[in-house]
Amino acid sequence: MKKAFAALVVGFIFAIGLGLSGMTQVTKVFGFLDVFGHWDPALMFVMGGAIMVHAVGYHFVRRMNAPVLDTQFHVSKKRGISASLVSGAFIFGVGWGLAGFCPGPAIVSLVTLDERPWMFVVCMLIGMRLFTLLSRTRIYSPP
Repeated sequence: MKKAFAALVVGFIFAIGLGLSGMTQVTKVFGFLDVFGHWDPALMFVMGGAIMVHAVGYHFVRRMNAPVLDTQFHVSKKRGISASLVSGAFIFGVGWGLAGFCPGPAIVSLVTLDERPWMFVVCMLIGMRLFTLLSRTRIYSPP
C-alpha cells in the first residue's frame, strides 16, 4: 500500500510539473520540433531542468543500499543497443511528432476533456495491447 501511495504522489507531482511547464500544450512540442520555422526552445529548458534535478537525486540514490520502499533496486542488466530499442524509439518519436503528445503529457491532458489527448491515449492503449499480443507470438519476439 505504501508503494502504491508513493507512486500516486510522485505521479501527481510529475503531472503538476508537466502542466506548469506547459508541456501538455501540443503547440510547445510542435514549436520545439519546428527547427526551420518559429523554433521554441522551451522544451529544451524543461528537459535541462529535469536532468539537473535527476543528477542531484541520483547523487544521493547511488549511495543507498536499497530504495526506501523496497528491498532492492530494479535496474535492467541490458547495456547494448538492440533492434527493439531502436524501433521502439523510432515509433515513439514518430508518434510524438505526428500527434504532439508523449504518454505523460497526454495522460495529464485528459483532464481538459479535449478529444485529442483522449484519442491519443486510446490509440496508445491499443498499441500497448497489440504489442502484448504480438510479443506472445512468433511474429515478434523481443530479445
